[in-house]
Amino acid sequence: MSAPESWDHAGPKAADEAVASVFREEHGRLLASLVARFGDLDLAEEVTSQALEAALVRWPVDGVPTRPGAWLLTTARRKAVDRLRRDQAYAARLAVLQVEADRAAPAPPADAGGGLPDERLTLFFTCAHPALPAEARGALTLRCLAGLTTPEVARAYLVPSATMAQRIVRAKRKIREARIPFRVPGTDELPARLPGVLQVLYSIFTEGYTASSGPALQRLDLAEEAIRLTRVLRRLLPAEREVTGLLALMLLVHARRAARTAPDGALVLLADQDRGRWDRAMIDEGLALVPAALARGRPGPPGPYGVQAAIAALHDEAPDLSGTDWPQIVALYDVLLALAPSPVVALNRAVAVAMRDGPAAGLALLDALADEPRLRGHHPYPAARGDLLRRLGRLRDAAAAYRLALALAGTEPERAHLRGKLAAVGPTDQSPQSAPPGPPDPSGPASSPGPASAA
Repeated sequence: MSAPESWDHAGPKAADEAVASVFREEHGRLLASLVARFGDLDLAEEVTSQALEAALVRWPVDGVPTRPGAWLLTTARRKAVDRLRRDQAYAARLAVLQVEADRAAPAPPADAGGGLPDERLTLFFTCAHPALPAEARGALTLRCLAGLTTPEVARAYLVPSATMAQRIVRAKRKIREARIPFRVPGTDELPARLPGVLQVLYSIFTEGYTASSGPALQRLDLAEEAIRLTRVLRRLLPAEREVTGLLALMLLVHARRAARTAPDGALVLLADQDRGRWDRAMIDEGLALVPAALARGRPGPPGPYGVQAAIAALHDEAPDLSGTDWPQIVALYDVLLALAPSPVVALNRAVAVAMRDGPAAGLALLDALADEPRLRGHHPYPAARGDLLRRLGRLRDAAAAYRLALALAGTEPERAHLRGKLAAVGPTDQSPQSAPPGPPDPSGPASSPGPASAA
């Protein structure tokens, strides 16, 4: 096959690096274009892989094309056509499915500007379709839009590769058998469908922010991939303020990443973090997005992600913990509870109230949440209770709360931190005057699945 454009002869190593770079940047766009053309996710993935294999063979010899993404797309399309020519039964089945899908759910008409700017938008909504199991949506998003291999997705979710492979296969089968269309929802459907897409991205980010289990507190690769995908989504839907709000929230929280752990990987709470290590450029970018996310000039109230971004902004702008605007943070949590009520948000609000009004006020709010089922396995809840009980001098009760949090904590840095708090409480017959100082840590993503008292 002749090259469709001029070539840059840069050597085998540069060619390998170019393939890796193009794969990361263009995989989602390439896959989406092929799905839009052929209507089959499995076929699109198959020929995408074949095109990359061809690039690994051709580019070291012929040089890297000046438009590598276009080269890969042309190659993949030709391989798809070859496959369909060889397998006429498969081609006929795809054609029937495509016609049925188009008839059942026609794509929205193109706008005056020439239609949607990027076919990746179809994959965002397909991967997050409500008909798919919740555990499969994030996996498909990482597989299709981020270009992670199945073993990499399995590592992201801390499950065996075989288990993840089965999830992905079942999800693809569901898309095929349920005739889930590869399309962007119409204007009337978008408000109902967009939150599901944002929730998938937020779930990926929160797993990166504080891992559910394992030896490390943070999974920076996952957090950064979630930010990258959210940037893509914002470019595709620039007028959606909740997309802007989610990106702002991620940036403002992720900006603290370097200060959240010590050199040995130990957890560092917000009160003890060196704020000079926070990423100021990322904070400035996030702060610039918050007004658009809140967008008072637009109809309707701001969304939950925009409010959470405003809370994160107040943390990032404060000179230290005592200089944080706790009354404003509590007021924002009141707004968030009205928009998206949940026990995790209520837990975060209680911690903020403790910072504003004292530990007794916060503890009363936490105790009112004791029967919430979603908090029973959520270790930040007993950890926050332990901190407030400790500040009140109720050391025996604090020790019991810390022991429960220790049993529930997922990562080793969190467990080590809780073991330290438990040891600091000391024998439970200590007097209140010996209680060590320190508030619960109140920052971090504010709503489920984000942690309530993470660093």
